[in-house]
Amino acid sequence: MLLYVILRENSTFPRELSSYFGKEFIDHFLYLMDSYDFTTVKLLWIWNKMEKQQYKSKIHKASLEIDLFGNEHENFTKNLENLMSTVQESYCSSWKCPLRVQKDMQKTVTINPPNEIPHGDLIQQAVEEFFSSRLEKCEEYRCVGQRQFSQRIFCYGPPPFVILNMQQWKSEELAYVPYHLALSSHKYFLEGATLFNKEEHHYSAAFQIDGFWMHYDGLRTDNLILLVKPPEFLLLSSLVYIRASGR
Repeated sequence: MLLYVILRENSTFPRELSSYFGKEFIDHFLYLMDSYDFTTVKLLWIWNKMEKQQYKSKIHKASLEIDLFGNEHENFTKNLENLMSTVQESYCSSWKCPLRVQKDMQKTVTINPPNEIPHGDLIQQAVEEFFSSRLEKCEEYRCVGQRQFSQRIFCYGPPPFVILNMQQWKSEELAYVPYHLALSSHKYFLEGATLFNKEEHHYSAAFQIDGFWMHYDGLRTDNLILLVKPPEFLLLSSLVYIRASGR
């Protein structure tokens, strides 16, 4: 649902995302969502990822049973092709280092909760830690050099949207969620979030439409409602930010 809102609210994003997922997939996805055919949309995503051996939930081929409620981040966030791919180079100061030059590639933007709660914007600080340059002791075997890490950058330019996995963050660390976020010198706005119901093992989504926050839950009869306060008894699973230039 969040992907649909992002595509419909930002006119240039369908063309951009077509370069990652293919124009046929994006067109088919939008057509099915416009038709409220949400189950077929899930199947479209699953079959697309099964062809690439990227779908991680249980599949019982003999009985044609597929788990539609698999882990959100395993089956979606990590399967956005190279959309959020980043690279960070590092160089060791010792010429005797067995791996003096290294490259670290990541397909998701991974932010870790703080070891202790400092002051300020914890999410922005975690993002800056992921992208920033740093100097550390080299960890290669028997190496005594210092390893200089360059600033991490997006491999294919700033993506239209970024998903932050928040499953490891505690509620007290999420007292403040920033509306604006700077990622690798690019500005992003909060577009929505996914929420997890631990008892029902079920995901729902909160997002903005025309300045109003809405909550979508496919298991409710009235599945789309106006959100006047944060949903109770739901855990924050992810935050979704869109690139400012998409407005």
